[in-house]
Amino acid sequence: MDLSYSPEEQVFRNEVRAWLAGNLPDDIRAKVLGYQHLSKEDFIRWHKILAAKGWAVPHWPVEWGGTGWDITQRYIYEEEFGLAGAPGLPSFGPAMCASVLLRFGTPEQKARFLPRIREGDDFWVQGYSEPGAGSDLAALKMRAERRGENYHVTGQKIWTTLGHYGDWIFCLVRTDPTAEKRQEGISFLLVDMNTPGITVRPLILMDGGHEVNEVFFDDVVVPVENLVHEENKGWTVAKYLLGHERMGSGNVGASRRELGALRELAGRELKNGKPLMDDPRFRDRLSRVEIELAALELTSMRFLDKMRRSGQPPGADVSMLKIRGTEVQQMITELMMQAVGPRAQPFKAVDAGAVDPFTSRLAPRYMNMRKTSIYAGSNEIQRNIIAKMTLGL
Repeated sequence: MDLSYSPEEQVFRNEVRAWLAGNLPDDIRAKVLGYQHLSKEDFIRWHKILAAKGWAVPHWPVEWGGTGWDITQRYIYEEEFGLAGAPGLPSFGPAMCASVLLRFGTPEQKARFLPRIREGDDFWVQGYSEPGAGSDLAALKMRAERRGENYHVTGQKIWTTLGHYGDWIFCLVRTDPTAEKRQEGISFLLVDMNTPGITVRPLILMDGGHEVNEVFFDDVVVPVENLVHEENKGWTVAKYLLGHERMGSGNVGASRRELGALRELAGRELKNGKPLMDDPRFRDRLSRVEIELAALELTSMRFLDKMRRSGQPPGADVSMLKIRGTEVQQMITELMMQAVGPRAQPFKAVDAGAVDPFTSRLAPRYMNMRKTSIYAGSNEIQRNIIAKMTLGL
């Protein structure tokens, strides 16, 4: 097992780091580091910058605009993004929908959608969860009834991240309600968000932000040509897609950056007239998080080495990256809250010099990060997947 980087890979890391330093817009980086929500315009502007460089979709095949990088280079690229405070592009289009189209799409679907995804011309969102179907996704009920050359879609999706930005949404829908098994009778549809009958309503989270939505479909007409793969075989697509979603959920680079911010914060916060870093109990908690992050990074490198040698995608045990990665993110936000105490509470108005706008966003950040152990399949579900698929329990 090789858990080190070659000299060529170190050169590549330096190239990515230097390019980010010179091309990441200061205002976008400031929003990321200050825990502010990015607008649709922010995401599109950054996407266009990456597309001009040829780095918007590095994991795609070269013939569709990919970079030809190997798995290690792509990992380094993502890690450097996290370290630099660069926002990753929302994964719904470039990573998730594109992966499905590349694997299951028709030539016509690829030609129609992939170039626009690559260039950032369409903003994609995901329509999976429903009020009664979250981690138990096979319980979904949103109907798609075929009538001639169209599907008529009726139902609801919920927790649709950035749904208010969406130009297109990919949805799991039930096309055969009589199927014996819940995983059968499900299909994968691509839906234009401008189609009549679609209503997007905001869900305001505990941090006060508008990030997720509920989306209603009232007899929405979708052409049959927007069906991906076979009718009633959408569960095959869903399983394939979820594997791509979980490999990148460790977020080692971003957690390393946040841990550095935490150490800096603890170095200037005072407790009994001394820096908080002098408090042995706080240092102990901080050391525990550092150890957990180091273990997560080594585990990520193990998966990387395995994929590098086999050329195969990760198995079900990749879920451990999602579990531990999200737990580490939550640990860091908890320690940041402890470091500043009551000053972490959000303030509507910030008097000049009276309230640090950074620390006043720590509580909203903490509340927002509670979601990480739930999305992409809750951590409890991930443990069940490991137990069943890897351990055979």
